Parts: sequence; C-alpha cells; structure tokens
Amino acid sequence: MTSLTDPPKESFRLGMLIYDTRYRSLTIQVVALIGFMIFAAWLINNTLYNLAEQGKNVAFGFLSDPAGYDINQRLLDYNSQSTHWRAAFIGLLNTLLVACMGCITATIIGVFVGVLRLSNNWLIARLMTVYVELFRNVPVLLWIVFTMAIMIETLPAPSDFRGENPEASMVLFDTVAITNRGVYIPEALFSNGLGDLPILPDRENPSCQPGEDGTLGDDCGVFQISLDLLLIVVVFGASLFASGLIRKRADRIQNETGDRPNTWYLRVGVVLLPTIAVLAVLGFHLGYPELKGFNFQGGTHLRNSLIALWLALSLYTAAFIAEIVRAGIMAISKGQTEAAAALGLRPNRIMNLVILPQALRVIIPPLISNYLNLTKNSSLAIAVGYMDITGTLGGITMNQTGRELECVLMLMLVYLAISLSISAVMNWYNERVKLVER
Repeated sequence: MTSLTDPPKESFRLGMLIYDTRYRSLTIQVVALIGFMIFAAWLINNTLYNLAEQGKNVAFGFLSDPAGYDINQRLLDYNSQSTHWRAAFIGLLNTLLVACMGCITATIIGVFVGVLRLSNNWLIARLMTVYVELFRNVPVLLWIVFTMAIMIETLPAPSDFRGENPEASMVLFDTVAITNRGVYIPEALFSNGLGDLPILPDRENPSCQPGEDGTLGDDCGVFQISLDLLLIVVVFGASLFASGLIRKRADRIQNETGDRPNTWYLRVGVVLLPTIAVLAVLGFHLGYPELKGFNFQGGTHLRNSLIALWLALSLYTAAFIAEIVRAGIMAISKGQTEAAAALGLRPNRIMNLVILPQALRVIIPPLISNYLNLTKNSSLAIAVGYMDITGTLGGITMNQTGRELECVLMLMLVYLAISLSISAVMNWYNERVKLVER
C-alpha cells in the first residue's frame, strides 16, 4: 500500500534570482534602482566638485540679502530693500494669481465654447470652430504679446480722462478706469480693521529692528496675513459648511418621505447674513480710483501685463478645454438625451442635469493636463514684464547673485509642488464624480 506525500520543497539558490521567473523581475528592478542611485550620486558629486573648483559652494544665504529691484504688480508690501526671499515669495503669489484666474476663466469659456460647438445653429457652431482652430494653432507667446500690444495701442491714456470734455470716461458709475497703463478698480477697505499678522519674521532686514519691548513691527514679516481677510474666509467657510448640512438634511427627508423641503431661502440666509454682519463690524467700504496729476491714484491697479497674460492664457487654454468638453459630451449616448426629452425636460436642463454630469467622468482627466500646462505657460510672463516666480527667482535674483544652481533647483521645486497640488485636487474631484460600480 502506497501513500501520497508532498514533494520536498526546493531550497533557495542564487541562480534562481536570474533563471527563476518568480524572482527575475524583482532582481531586474533592484539592479536598475542601484544603477540609478549610483548615477545620481555620481552626477551630484561631480556637480558639487565643479562648483567647488569655481568657488561656488551650494548655499542659500543669498536669500537674506536685499533684492535691490522693484516688482510692479504685487499682492503684498514690497520695496527694493526687501530680501530675495520676499521677492521670490511675491513672485510665487503672482504666479498663483495668474494660474487661479486663468484656470477659472479658461474653464468657463471652454465649457461654453465646447457646448456651442455642438449647436444645431450652423453659424454659431462654425464661429466656435474658428475660435478653437485660431487660438490653439498659434503659439501662446504670440497671443500674450499680441494682447499686450492691443491694450497699449488702443486703450486711452490717463490724460484722456482730464478736462471739461474728456476723450475718455470711467465706466460702471465712474468706479472703474480702463487705460493703456492698466485697469483701476475699487479696493476693499476696512475702517475697523484688525491689522496684519506677520509670518516668518524677517530679522535680516535692517529696517526691521526690535522695538523697546523686544518685538518686531507688523510689517517686518516675510509676508503678512490680513486678519480681516482671515476672519471673512473663516466665517464664509463656516457658513458654507452649515449650508451643506441643511442640504444633507433636505436630502435625507426626501429619501425618507419622497417630499423635499424648500430650503433655498434658509441656505442663502445662512451664507450671506453672517458674512454681511462681519463686513459691517469691520467697517467695510470701497476706495475708488481718482485722477490726480498724470495718473490715477487709489483703488486697485491691475497692470496691462497681468491682464494681457491672464486673457491670453485663458483664451488659449479654453480652446483645448472646448475640445475636451465636446469630446466628453459626444461620448454620452444619444439615448440619454432622447430619454430626458421624453420626460419633458428642456434642452438646457438636459445638458445641465443629464449630459454634463456624466461627461465629467471623461472630461476631468485631460482637464488636469490643461490646468498644468496653463500654470507652466505662465512662466512666459517675463515677455510682457509681469514679475512671476520665474522673473524674480529665476531671472533677476539669479542674475544678481550668480546662484544659478540654487535658483533653478528652487524654481523646479516650486513648479513641481504647484503641479502636484493641482493634480491632487483634481484627482480628488475625479474620485467624487466617477461612476460607482456595484
């Protein structure tokens, strides 16, 4: 009588790392990783050695030196005696400003144009086609320079607003001035403001010396956070959260009873009333631009360089987004439209409630790439004199200090961080709208 037994397990041998398919792929990956690390170490060591030979050791102390140059468009206080660190931060804010404004505007225009390209009206569809083909087939740098040239050559000069019979006049009830030097709009002011909170005190700045109590002034931080703006954002965010809770409660009641309570007025009140109350307490009012001397004073000055860069990037990127939106809509079965029409929905309601929500699952992934491209294309701002992070840290600061390696590395890390942040946010939103399979 015989019995079946398991064959003895084969002992491990070094040759199995190459000839055994269970270990071969892992062996190749480990060897490739070691080779890459050796190459990276050689490259870094060779770079440091060559820099040492030229007397350029890697150091970032130059960021504490006075920058010595001005930045025309800025969101925070800055002067030529501020440090290179502060100049780089001002440039970063300018980059983020253009990127945010461009992404929002390009999305709105792109969705609008993409939907109109599918219109049954022959003329409208062809006009949108001309727009898409015109903008996406011309380099964005040319659009930036072209937009800047139009604004300089066609808009009136500040002197045209002077006199009893001026050649130009302000718009929107004399609150906005559009000139060839930029656009002047009202600015938000607070008569009972809370002041600013300095972040990362700039102790290297000679103008920022400790006071008698040993503390630094409010204007001696690398950057400041407006306590007024912070309070408004916190209250508005809390109001939106409360509005979301009201909506969820209405959804729960609808699922349980089939009837949805009317809560729109409650949600609007929860969002607006606390924010209005905070603005009233802070003494919110508007400061309007006025023509004084040879230029406008007061208000917020949006320079031509900012507007030209914003419009050119938005219109250029919107052409690509329009094609993405059109492809996403066409990917939805026509049966969806026919079924919604059979239920009595109007065409605009069908598009908003049936087609676009489903098309988002197709639109979001390529939309991320266009947001990243817009952000990186903002580095062309130097062509029109807009000082972004490339113009400050990667331009004037690098030329003045001669720290090419440090500036380029920091510039690469900044753009990498911005791109990864945009990708993370869009991927999170993509996870929320994707189809959930059972």
